[in-house]
Amino acid sequence: MTSQRTLNRLFTLHSWAGIVTGLLMFIVCFSGAVVVFKNEIDLWANPSLAKLPRSEKPASLDAVLTQLQTRYPGATVETIALPDAVNPSYFAFVRERGAPANTRTKVAMRSDTGAVVGPVDSQLGQYLRMLHVFLFFGPRWIVGFLGAAMLVLIATGIVIHRKILAELFTQRWGRSFRVVMSDLHKSAGIWGLGFHILIAATGAWMGLAPLFEQGYQYITTPAAMTATKPARKAEASEPVPMQSLDTLYATAQQAVPGLEARYVSLRRWGTGTAEAGFTGNLSDHLASTARVDIHAATGVPKKVHDPRTAGFWSLVNGLMEPLHFGDFGGLALKWLYFFLGMTPAFLSISGTLIWLDARQQRRRDAEAAQGAAGGIAAAG
Repeated sequence: MTSQRTLNRLFTLHSWAGIVTGLLMFIVCFSGAVVVFKNEIDLWANPSLAKLPRSEKPASLDAVLTQLQTRYPGATVETIALPDAVNPSYFAFVRERGAPANTRTKVAMRSDTGAVVGPVDSQLGQYLRMLHVFLFFGPRWIVGFLGAAMLVLIATGIVIHRKILAELFTQRWGRSFRVVMSDLHKSAGIWGLGFHILIAATGAWMGLAPLFEQGYQYITTPAAMTATKPARKAEASEPVPMQSLDTLYATAQQAVPGLEARYVSLRRWGTGTAEAGFTGNLSDHLASTARVDIHAATGVPKKVHDPRTAGFWSLVNGLMEPLHFGDFGGLALKWLYFFLGMTPAFLSISGTLIWLDARQQRRRDAEAAQGAAGGIAAAG
């Protein structure tokens, strides 16, 4: 049985954790609920793309790359996104010659022919994802910390409100503002408890796990291996013949059976050290971190990551993103994630309002007590 003193301390921790993180928690949770529709939002913001034909047999990657190089001569094609269940088109991120290092153009292409349609007008969905994952410019560990704070709020809330079953249907509409908001706050937290734990745990993992992994590698890696590597020699000016992108994709699928690439990244294309990276899902598995890096000139795989065979923690890591964003169950699951994802945003608002109302009530009580004390003193 938890003592009243412990409950008071947990209530204080619960209250201040919510107040300190309330604004950021609202931004992250609200943007996260909306960002499940990232691809749909991008199509809505670019209505001309939604009208493009969807091809049952998309154009080859080689055709797409050729069209891009013809349309943007001298530009660097960095990434090609393949059509999926929502987007009917190819997309590519292109860095044009003379453009700043951090400036890329997102280009849309027809899926049936690979013909370049033109630059994408709006990337609203991507901006929402950047807001949710990085708060636009912050490191991802900040959002990971918010996930950990959400777990603290959940744990303390469960202990504080021990009569969970009794509070599932408790809503006293005729009472004061604070009582009504408190009942709504508890009901929303209890009804969405399982989802909240899932979102908080996966968000904390994706934000904080890389930080701990880097720290562990730093501690365990010998100093000699962390010394600065000599600069790579400049590549020869003469271009080096590249393997066919479609052939490289077939090699990647042989290395990781069931790989369904979502992105193809091209690095140092046209040079002797060029690489093509194929990242995507697995046709028979929920994990979404399968990746194969291939030497583009020789066609020999350099790095293969199959979460099914890379160990337990790698498999767990591969499950985090689909579980967090709900992008594996179609439109119905996205709507479920949207509605449930709105409840943490509501909890951050309602918790703040309850705290502010309680603070004002304490101030009014203190003023009333002082007034009463003053009246007694005057009467005496």
